[in-house]
Amino acid sequence: MKKLSSSLIVSVLVISFVIGISLAGLAADKKKVVINSYMADPAPKETLKQLVNRFEEEHPDFDVTINTYPHEDYKTLIRTWLPSKKASPDIVTWFAGERANTFVDKGLMMPLDDIWGEGKSFEDYFPKAFKSISQFEGETYFLPQSWYWYGFWYRESVFDKLNLEEPVTWKQFLDVCEKLKENGYTPISIGSKFRWTAAAWFDYFDLRLNGADFHMKLMKGEVKYTNPKVKDVFEKWKVLLDRGYFLDDHTSYSWQEGAKFLFNKEAGMYLMGQFIQDVVSDEKVKKDLNFFRFPIIDASVPIAEETPTDGYMIPKNAPHPEAAKEFMHYLATQQSQWFFADNLNRIAANRNIEETNYGPLVQKGLRMINRSDKVTQFYDRDTKPAMADKAMDQIVKFMVNPGQIDQILQAMEAQRKKVFE
Repeated sequence: MKKLSSSLIVSVLVISFVIGISLAGLAADKKKVVINSYMADPAPKETLKQLVNRFEEEHPDFDVTINTYPHEDYKTLIRTWLPSKKASPDIVTWFAGERANTFVDKGLMMPLDDIWGEGKSFEDYFPKAFKSISQFEGETYFLPQSWYWYGFWYRESVFDKLNLEEPVTWKQFLDVCEKLKENGYTPISIGSKFRWTAAAWFDYFDLRLNGADFHMKLMKGEVKYTNPKVKDVFEKWKVLLDRGYFLDDHTSYSWQEGAKFLFNKEAGMYLMGQFIQDVVSDEKVKKDLNFFRFPIIDASVPIAEETPTDGYMIPKNAPHPEAAKEFMHYLATQQSQWFFADNLNRIAANRNIEETNYGPLVQKGLRMINRSDKVTQFYDRDTKPAMADKAMDQIVKFMVNPGQIDQILQAMEAQRKKVFE
């Protein structure tokens, strides 16, 4: 083989250098977007990754990075990113309602009213009802992506084996609990290591006993926690605890760990959001899951349901705000929202997706919500963070010590005064 001439070698090196410079230049010219995400469970994490890949294929001039953090850690870390001009990402995943409003009040978020496209507005993409949880003082700060319903999840094969039907009334629910217990099942699983799972129970008892209007006044600090109606919530809940219907040592388990007792047929039911399906690894188990509405306790009280809404916001200190807004516009589109909802069995926030596109279980959830009188977000999304933090401590404390209702109510009331008065 002939040796390459020195001039040819030099030419090859020069060409390689030029190509390298060109590629580096192309990479440097790309529009950068950094997303910080709490979607740490495998299914939503992968779905967001695929969504970003689709965007980058359609927009090769973009370079989008996703930083994923454990859900509970994220809630703390976001408070350190947002005020920082060095550590702030371009986009954050977050929650609608009071959770979003708290950061807006502190001047930490950027308005989104210029992302929709020429001649279009928020209502071209989302139902008018979403304004109340996405807009603050007339400006849009929160981009809703998807929402989900809450319900009692159960395995159809277990209910079929015991000849159980989905309970509608409180008495029917108690009968189901007793039948499960008699047959060796823990009637109700829960993992309260992270306190919000217990807060769902507080919300639903309050909604079923006192209604959504009273509940939202309580969330806004307009009602005392020592009000007899709030005590009724704990007294009704105490019945389940006194009868031993809940999973033992639930404070040791995360919500995902609590779900395993349902999946393994050790527990009969689990009050949880639709996202419980995200952590089912066995397809047979997933197909065996169904849900029913939290039972009606007082038929005279209008029916309300929890419908937490997830989405995105742009921090005030975002290093690449214009690129972030372009990506946010993509996240609002019917194409993007359907991809996310379809992959995870969520309900897309985009108003242009037909109900018939969804699978049977999602349609059942939609029907349940559509037949409700009102909807709320969730305890720690509807009230001030400082109130939620201390109150959820007391709610979990009640589940461990149900005989201390009066002391717990007094502690919650002391925090209400501190936060709201």
